[in-house]
Amino acid sequence: MFRLTESPRLSEFERKVLPHLDAAYNLARFLMRNEQDAEDVVQEAALRAFRFFDDFRGENSRAWFLRIVRNTSFTVLKKNRPDEMNIAFDEELHGGQTPPMDAGVALDRAQDRQSVRAAIEQLPPEFREAITLRELEEASYKEIADIAGVPIGTVMSRLARARRQLQLILSQTK
Repeated sequence: MFRLTESPRLSEFERKVLPHLDAAYNLARFLMRNEQDAEDVVQEAALRAFRFFDDFRGENSRAWFLRIVRNTSFTVLKKNRPDEMNIAFDEELHGGQTPPMDAGVALDRAQDRQSVRAAIEQLPPEFREAITLRELEEASYKEIADIAGVPIGTVMSRLARARRQLQLILSQTK
């Protein structure tokens, strides 16, 4: 009798993908802005990853899995919260002049972790994604580009804008 627990495919999946569950949850949590939704997204993404694990070619398993988490998150957002996905980039709101303080300093000065989380949650989805992957998961620009399916220049632009907007939000909460 064949048992799933004896499957070499399952063992390989566990070795390559499961170590990235915390990163997957962090990304889903910030994209979904809700712990229960994040858990659901990670579960669905893990099922999808397992279903398509035969297509995995041994590249960066973290980036591969986080891309599935990202795509699953955006699919759920489009289906259940379409208004959130239709946020247009407003140069005055998302760009513009910023105080001369570095965004990293603003994050360091935010004494309360909840205020930082709340500030991140105010960002548009693409900015939440970029800042979460870079600052919290320490993903490289290339990994973020692979996960998001965008050029590295777009990643850099999103990060710069996200940091600027975070800085503004955090400076207003003081």
